[in-house]
Amino acid sequence: MRLGPLAALVGFMLAACSGGGGSADVDAGERSADASVGGDDFSVVFQTTAGEFTVDVTRDWSPNGADRFAELVDSGFYDGCRFFRVVPGFMVQFGINGDPATHAMWKDSPIQDDPVVESNVRGYVSFAQTADPNSRTTQLFINYVDNSFLDPMNFSPFGVVRSGGMDSVDAINSEYGEVPNQTQITNVGTSYLDENFPNLDFVQTARRAP
Repeated sequence: MRLGPLAALVGFMLAACSGGGGSADVDAGERSADASVGGDDFSVVFQTTAGEFTVDVTRDWSPNGADRFAELVDSGFYDGCRFFRVVPGFMVQFGINGDPATHAMWKDSPIQDDPVVESNVRGYVSFAQTADPNSRTTQLFINYVDNSFLDPMNFSPFGVVRSGGMDSVDAINSEYGEVPNQTQITNVGTSYLDENFPNLDFVQTARRAP
């Protein structure tokens, strides 16, 4: 069952808290804006236990988001990340690294917000965030349906799953719903998930397409 808009939004913002670091400081925002590590538009191929999909990134949609995504992909951050929050009729969320030390290097360096250019409709990819401004760090979500009610809350899509790839995204295991605890994932890592939620699908590799 799809969550009501208010319940979904509250849960969504709160769910990002353990992966975020509150308001961004100036240095963190400038790092993303100035680095422009994404450069031009690019694509990333996700190999997952549920199948393969490709995210096509358009930097003009969300420059800070696209640049942070590029940084994370190039560092191998998403390799091994579990799809820990899967809500059919809403979205699938991931992006807490299974190594607490690795995750700690990123979670306290949020990026500046971007204007919302595209809408959170099916297949579009955005960063999760808290209710605070400038709170995006590492967590991503892929929209399963038209979630355009998120647009006024500044969830800014930076990419879209290429045609055909949503078959794999739809196949991601949803049996645990929203039960996995993000604080536990952040503090304990993959061992917590493997012990308590052994059937979670996960990202095997995420690499830029040639």
